[in-house]
Amino acid sequence: MGSEGPISVTIHITGFGKFHGVPDNPTEIIVSNLKGFLKRRGNPLNIGSCTILDAAGDGSLPLLYSIMESSIESVSTADSLNKNEQVIWLHFGVSGGAKEFAIERQAYNEATFRCPDEHGWQPQQLPIVPEDGDILRTRQTSLSVEGIVKQLKKKCFDVVVSDDADRFVCNYVYYHSLRFAEQKGHKSLFVHVPFFSRIDEDTQMEFAASLLESLTLNYH
Repeated sequence: MGSEGPISVTIHITGFGKFHGVPDNPTEIIVSNLKGFLKRRGNPLNIGSCTILDAAGDGSLPLLYSIMESSIESVSTADSLNKNEQVIWLHFGVSGGAKEFAIERQAYNEATFRCPDEHGWQPQQLPIVPEDGDILRTRQTSLSVEGIVKQLKKKCFDVVVSDDADRFVCNYVYYHSLRFAEQKGHKSLFVHVPFFSRIDEDTQMEFAASLLESLTLNYH
């Protein structure tokens, strides 16, 4: 049968550029350098794309949806040959006060920006997708968050599960990604990282590579 055989997982990755008070976003560096880092390690993971989004709510959506829709086309082509081709959307964002990595379990249907985003937008208590209901609505990742954290802790990374991705741009993008993933049969995950002053760049690159390996192992 066409559905038998190993699952082939393609991971599409995003990070953010600068935003208020953060001229150098570590996620821009991580995501921009990740393909080269994996290549040097001889890692065979299938990375579909690495994209830097503007740190903006609505302003980030045209590029986000463009790359997500492009992934549908590529999977549809491959699907005619391989029914086990699967897609994960992995999003990195920085958490200013964090001292550890945080795997985000869910996103809220609420946009309450503590400051204007990079396009000057500052919504307050607005539903991200009004047709989904009020601002208390949440969407959760279908990936095994606990399994991912367990594997990363075995590799001695300081990582926790989080149920609150804030209500700023990170949560905004994650909500849209989770909604899209659910509609298209994909999976989505958001991960907050600290500044390099808290956890150095080399360690964060190793973390990102280990996270990708864990996502592939925990795909079900």
